Amino acid sequence: MMPTFLDEVVQRTRADVNARRAQVPMEALAERLEPAPRARPFSEALVQEGIALIAEMKRSSPSRGPIRPDATVREIVRAYEAAGASACSVLTEPHWFGGSLDDLREARAACALPLLRKDFIIDPYQLVEARLAGADAVLLIVAALDPAELVSLYDQASDLGLDCLVEVHDDEEMEIAVASGVEIIGVNNRNLHTLEVDPGTALRLLVDAPAGTIVVAESGITSYEDVERLEEAGVDAILVGEALMREEDPGAAVHALLGTRAAE
Repeated sequence: MMPTFLDEVVQRTRADVNARRAQVPMEALAERLEPAPRARPFSEALVQEGIALIAEMKRSSPSRGPIRPDATVREIVRAYEAAGASACSVLTEPHWFGGSLDDLREARAACALPLLRKDFIIDPYQLVEARLAGADAVLLIVAALDPAELVSLYDQASDLGLDCLVEVHDDEEMEIAVASGVEIIGVNNRNLHTLEVDPGTALRLLVDAPAGTIVVAESGITSYEDVERLEEAGVDAILVGEALMREEDPGAAVHALLGTRAAE
């Protein structure tokens, strides 16, 4: 069987992590940590009146190519914050998405919003990196992990004071996430094996999330009408990158997506 996109990314990510660990061992990296914060700003930011927006800093995409390759993190995240985003997602995967941990550090220095490290997290080393770079949360993709790895990384992230957005894209993955007792489930309308988008995925899987779970819809969200439909269905938050990054004014794009007005 030919490797899928996700297979290739995980393999490359594992090699990259091993290379970084060879330069700076886990013990040396962990020595830089300060005590874990008590507040959980990411999860709290997603529970509000109306739908919450996780606005994403994203330079490129494996499915669409360059989006905004020369984007300045400071400019983008400050525009998102001023326009009313509840949190920011920062892509740190370098090979397909053009991101880096430096982008996460720059975002932390530039805005006060809760930050999600958006990457293919497969190793505890990446959790420590995320905390040190200023993340409040990390993405854990069920399709990239076996159930035991998911639970282990989830627990270790919690010990570090990090929230986890646990991503699923089909019924089986939703069952694994629910069985793992996670707090925040992201339903990705994009299949990471084929990169195809089905806008109905989030609406279909939403009903399987237990009461009290925070549900985030991801991918294929481009208009205020999309947001209205998801909010009416009971989705708590949306994660949007490309639709915002392609616009000349990302802050105005946030207002258009949420149906809000910029301050006069």
